[in-house]
Amino acid sequence: MFNKVAGLSGFFAQKKIDHPLADPRELRKVLGELPNDNAYKSLDGIATWFESLAGVADFPGDRLFDVIQQLEAAAQPHLKRLARDYFQTARLSRTEERRLWSINHGFWATLADAYERCLSKLDEKTHAAALSKSNLPLLLVRLIGALGQLLKWEQFHYGPSRGEHWRRLGAVLLLAEEAGVAGKAVALPGKSGMTSPVQEYQKVMAFQSASLDSLLPLEIDIAEHLIAHFLGSFVFTHQALPDSVYWADLKLAQPPLRLARMPAQAEPTQRFMKPGLAHDAMRSLLESLERGGEIPPEIELGGPYPVAQVVAILRHLTNYFSPTPPQRQHDRHRVMHRMSVLHGLINAFVVFSDEFAGRPAGLPIESWVVENVSRGGFGAVLGNIPEEWLKVGALVAMQPEGGANWLLGVVRRYHREAQNEARAGIQALATKVIAIELRARRASSYAAAAGTPALMLLDGNEPDEFRVALPPASFNPREEMEYLRDGRRYMLTPVALIEKTAEYELVRYRQSALG
Repeated sequence: MFNKVAGLSGFFAQKKIDHPLADPRELRKVLGELPNDNAYKSLDGIATWFESLAGVADFPGDRLFDVIQQLEAAAQPHLKRLARDYFQTARLSRTEERRLWSINHGFWATLADAYERCLSKLDEKTHAAALSKSNLPLLLVRLIGALGQLLKWEQFHYGPSRGEHWRRLGAVLLLAEEAGVAGKAVALPGKSGMTSPVQEYQKVMAFQSASLDSLLPLEIDIAEHLIAHFLGSFVFTHQALPDSVYWADLKLAQPPLRLARMPAQAEPTQRFMKPGLAHDAMRSLLESLERGGEIPPEIELGGPYPVAQVVAILRHLTNYFSPTPPQRQHDRHRVMHRMSVLHGLINAFVVFSDEFAGRPAGLPIESWVVENVSRGGFGAVLGNIPEEWLKVGALVAMQPEGGANWLLGVVRRYHREAQNEARAGIQALATKVIAIELRARRASSYAAAAGTPALMLLDGNEPDEFRVALPPASFNPREEMEYLRDGRRYMLTPVALIEKTAEYELVRYRQSALG
């Protein structure tokens, strides 16, 4: 979509400043004609105008900056609408997911390029074409924001994020510092409070440091809003402090890194970060919400979300923004072993059922390479990425090559190393699992009630309890269930809901025999 009008730019380049958007009245007309009820068509039209501006060499700098800002403002409601569809549609098809992602990612990439063209106007020799220095702080804020959104949408696809984006971000901040405007406060229309180029960079740095590849896209978006709210309590320095946790080098094409050890050589372009009071503030909010409190109205999350969802994200952030970031609970052992993988509760139900043995024919079995194993699970390499279903929270049944037993796990981390290669971290839920059909106890007849396919986890449970994986929206905390196995009936009394995702619900039950 964003390459639609490659030939149009040449036409306008010949006209120099004779461009429709150079006239404020024509710009208002163009923006007014964008359809409010069709996000795709509006963004397509805005993309066309961005492309046309790219070929106009002598467009006045200040006017170009104003036009790009107005085009960005016109795009915002449509971007938010498509982002909401991306976040909240339960099961997007691969085609629709790719379409929504490409439109949003493409817009921010195009916008960042446009603002960089404005920045080049600083060196224009003619006064009419140059960008005035008074616009510089706001331009740098806009450019860093666009690059930050570009990185965020790449995070929604779990990488790979190009190191070149970080080189661009670093160059912008270095320019801001050289011009003496890094800390210059500016206001962004439609947003409360003030910001500055250095604050915008710090927000992106903190976002990158939060290890968000174990969260779903909507959770990543909420995490970004929480980071922005607590940003003022982080500590950013030009020199490493004894308790610095993350660092970046503004001249390098690499993202911020955990400060496991000091850089080999101190450089004036290095920047360091520690959570400071942000960790305590996040922990205080988390404890308040866990006690039944409400989300404070001054915290803008981008929408109304359940407290339980915000609690889970805060737990993640307080963990990774603690003065000592989390270490691995279990040692990894390097292996190279193939593993058969099936996704989804229904496929897992089939392989764990007594009615089938070994590897039932016709199931969509993937082959992954396990490269490390620990007590908690596996790390795997995927040569072909099944993007239709692979995501954080996906339930998987796994069988080691040459083995007879299937294991049950869940994808907890996912990162794309390249277009056709990814790494996944899988938590092992159980090594012994049986497939059962549950029926509500209130049914008058066991045989007459419709059964719910479920997986009972036989190991890793609390004493006198079993964990059961159910289809989404199946659990009722006030409803006892029963099932039949080996000619005997058993009753399951609910104890607690452990986890709820779009793929499954994991519940603790207490079991007793019937009859």
